[in-house]
Amino acid sequence: MSQHLAKPVRRALFAASMPVYLLLYAPLALIAVFSFAPAPGGVAASGFWYAELLHSPGVLAAFRRSLTLALGSSILGTVLGTLMGFGLSRFRTGAKGGFAAALPSLIIYTPIIMPSLVFGISELIFFNLVHRATGFLAAGLLTMGIAHVTFQAPYVALVVFARMAGLDPNLFEASHDLYADARQSFLHLTIPVIRPAIIGGFLLAFTLSIDDFTISYFTAGPGSTTLPIYIYSAVARKGIAPDINALATLMIATVIGIGLLQYVFTRHRERRPMPRVGD
Repeated sequence: MSQHLAKPVRRALFAASMPVYLLLYAPLALIAVFSFAPAPGGVAASGFWYAELLHSPGVLAAFRRSLTLALGSSILGTVLGTLMGFGLSRFRTGAKGGFAAALPSLIIYTPIIMPSLVFGISELIFFNLVHRATGFLAAGLLTMGIAHVTFQAPYVALVVFARMAGLDPNLFEASHDLYADARQSFLHLTIPVIRPAIIGGFLLAFTLSIDDFTISYFTAGPGSTTLPIYIYSAVARKGIAPDINALATLMIATVIGIGLLQYVFTRHRERRPMPRVGD
């Protein structure tokens, strides 16, 4: 494409993308603006509702639960997802073709494309059956954590799998030629090489957990209200209020911040040169 044609095309693409960006981010900006709405009685101090949130026992308790749930499930989901991505990468290398070659992608993508509503209901039915049969897994933070791990691990596995797919397979053969066993090769070769992908996968898992509502709603129990569930309950009780807008704004800022960190690690991973045998 010539230079004089490339500039009009870029302008046309920019003009076409602006309405999409507007529809995506204008509602988020409006929530932030409305979070500074005046309080009843004419009180209108900047950040008034944000200060109120710091003194709300319900909000602080929901925040602690959300943070505990996100951290715990993200750590376990990252460990399982890393092992899954590594195992599927090695399995795919040895697969010749057909269904066996497509199985790793099928295992990873199926939980990701599954509707959250269906996933949450299936988790609810499973936990109820287990609880009735054994008395364990009563609805609460534990069941929420297990449910979160089940949808976090495939995302982490996808990130790790993408990193593993770009590695030179001869690297592992070279490590074995240097008398490294499977454990040493995994700890001293694989983990350092895919570390940016692991960190990025953890941040992605944390983001998915901190703002999840549907699956958390179906697997939560008494005393396990997280921030998204708290916001939903507050909106159902009293409608959309400035304090809810302030809480939603804080959640949006948190998710965007974590998303930017994940982007930084992903870009760092993409820009790092892939190690090759003989380097």
